[in-house]
Amino acid sequence: MHISFLLHNAYGIGGTIRTTFNLAETLAEHHDIEVVSVFRHREQPMMGAPAGVRMSHLVDLRKGSPDFDGDHPDRDFPAKVFASGDSRHKQYSRLTDTRIAEHLKSLDADVVVGTRPGLNVHIARQTGRGPVRVGQEHLTLDSHGYRLRRELGSRYALLDAITTVTEADARAYRARLRLAGVRIDAVPNSVPAASVEPADGSAKVIVAAGRLTPVKRYDLLVQAFAKVVAAHPDWRLRIYGSGDATGNEKGALGVLIKELALDDHVSLMGSVSPLEPEWVKGSIAASTSRLESFGMAIVEAMRCGLPVVSTDCPNGPREIIDNGVDGLLVPPGDVEAIAGALLELIGNDELRRRMGRAALAASARFDPARIAERHEAIFRDLLAHSRGRSRSALRDSVLRGRGAALGRAYALRDMAAAQVRKRRAA
Repeated sequence: MHISFLLHNAYGIGGTIRTTFNLAETLAEHHDIEVVSVFRHREQPMMGAPAGVRMSHLVDLRKGSPDFDGDHPDRDFPAKVFASGDSRHKQYSRLTDTRIAEHLKSLDADVVVGTRPGLNVHIARQTGRGPVRVGQEHLTLDSHGYRLRRELGSRYALLDAITTVTEADARAYRARLRLAGVRIDAVPNSVPAASVEPADGSAKVIVAAGRLTPVKRYDLLVQAFAKVVAAHPDWRLRIYGSGDATGNEKGALGVLIKELALDDHVSLMGSVSPLEPEWVKGSIAASTSRLESFGMAIVEAMRCGLPVVSTDCPNGPREIIDNGVDGLLVPPGDVEAIAGALLELIGNDELRRRMGRAALAASARFDPARIAERHEAIFRDLLAHSRGRSRSALRDSVLRGRGAALGRAYALRDMAAAQVRKRRAA
């Protein structure tokens, strides 16, 4: 199969890029795979180019490049195809509308895969009649705003399939968007086996990793760890990850650590890559998020042989952790429960090591080869069905018309809102 992935920016850093590269590289062992990046702002991908995969881009933002598009006049006009409710909408323009449309209409592939809502909408509306159209959702339906959900309810009807990273989210898409004729499957993200020896459970260190953002609720973890230190002052907590440009969350955590007199026990380690050598320096992993669309850090820790104490938040942790077997799930927002779970593992060496071994074994189900097989099976099934039928031109026309009407309605609403704001300002 010739499979083409469409990414926002393959030259940046992030979970969607990482999991797309993992999948593309594994599929490339048996198929013709390309990754097309809408934007390119540096010479080489920060996360390393996937082996055996062709890379290309549509808009060149490298200063000094002979094909530099940064001053292209069409970048001054807003995008009309990219979903307006997608958080990346302001980065898209008339130029991206044109470049993506040209790419999709000329694409000679069996399957084209989008990797975020705005790009999935492009694929739904602009792909030629040959390729099977698949939209990947790496966030949850609930994390999308009302406007985006409305857009997707119309636009996604033109896709052949949607894949989510959890069963819970797949159920939400089936029940709430009611996309007749669109296949919806849950396929988790993949995480390769660790390249280092797994943790042996002897280190007196708890490890957490992820961006320093409020949704991760590291404040709860620090408060819970204060209770751990009161009983086990020889244990340490290391939190890996960088914050946003403001640094507000890192600063707030630093203040909390000082207030709780944990300066000698809690370390904000910053961003480290690769993280595997750091995971195995610990004996327990912790995740205290309010919300997880999947939980890549949880799987990464398990692949390094660490049991994970995690909040049972929507949507991913409960589909990854077998509570009481390879980790412990606690109610979101409950400092006492987080501390209690950590203390349970700290106080029982055999339990901690047994859960670590179970975590290592269970996490093999997220191996890239296994996940690629699931995607491959979906693609083959879609191709078999597409060859046995021709998509109704009338249905496509009706759905496209419905989507255009929705777009006009949003435009009129925005114009009216702008006029109200202008009158108020006057």
